Amino acid sequence: MTPPNIMDNKQSSHPVVLESIDSIKTNNKKDEEFRVYDNKESPDRVVNHYRDMRMNQTVAFYNKMLQKYDFTNGAYRKLMTIEEAFDELESYVDASDPDLDLPNKLHLLQTAEGIRRGGHPDWMQLVGLLHDMGKIMFLWGTGEDGQDGYDPKGKQWALGGDTWVVGCKIPTEAVIFPEFNYLNPDEHDPRYNTEHGMYAPHCGLDELMFAWGHDEYMYRMLVANNTSIPQEGLDMIRYHSAYPWHDRGAYKHLLKPDDEQRLEWVQLFNKFDLYTKDGENDVRGNFTGELWPYYRGLCEKYGLGGKLKW
Repeated sequence: MTPPNIMDNKQSSHPVVLESIDSIKTNNKKDEEFRVYDNKESPDRVVNHYRDMRMNQTVAFYNKMLQKYDFTNGAYRKLMTIEEAFDELESYVDASDPDLDLPNKLHLLQTAEGIRRGGHPDWMQLVGLLHDMGKIMFLWGTGEDGQDGYDPKGKQWALGGDTWVVGCKIPTEAVIFPEFNYLNPDEHDPRYNTEHGMYAPHCGLDELMFAWGHDEYMYRMLVANNTSIPQEGLDMIRYHSAYPWHDRGAYKHLLKPDDEQRLEWVQLFNKFDLYTKDGENDVRGNFTGELWPYYRGLCEKYGLGGKLKW
């Protein structure tokens, strides 16, 4: 039932440096204008996305996706290079994002380049480029599974959006749109609707099953392809959508003491993931000429060159 505890990649010796938000932004948008989630103010596509997500993301659904996107024993759905996967995501727009309604490829490049400008390690720059690429699941998805949405008009509730831990009570004070919690079937199942649910106290971050989406898929894809990105980078990819944990401080009763330092790395990455979003800063025109040769080198350095299993 629980995800594998894959901790083979060595940890980085690079210290966590938390910089100011203003040094990351490329526009004049105020902090409080990011991540506005409200039934009255948020776009309908965002509200509908989270309603669907809360209705359908359960323990049973997580396990169904584990089987569908299995990488064990060499399994995969398609062989592609990172560049080919980028081409597939060229026009993908995230229905859950109230801050940017432009293609996700732009967001990935903005995140990576923001991390690069900040002088952070090259593996973290690569993480910025890759972190949302798990949304490529739409290639094999269906509306029933919330994965047919190449654009916001389709179903994306199992591709993107804030995640929470399935298998225990949804923390009302830590999730957006808590008014939809009652729609979740597991909230009415005595196995899963208590504070600990199916988890042992302080079982640790890697034992928790977060709502299925691009984060978990991409983490598993990278591990299956034997990347040498350090553990901090894999944590950024696997947990960057887990806002109830890294932003609101939920699930302390389920975490181990060692999870605290991992939290700091995810919080560092999250600043770039969020505050580099800028509809006026379109860096895609430089992709093939200037940016891609640099990032292709990083892919090769960290074991992600050539055809990969997706």
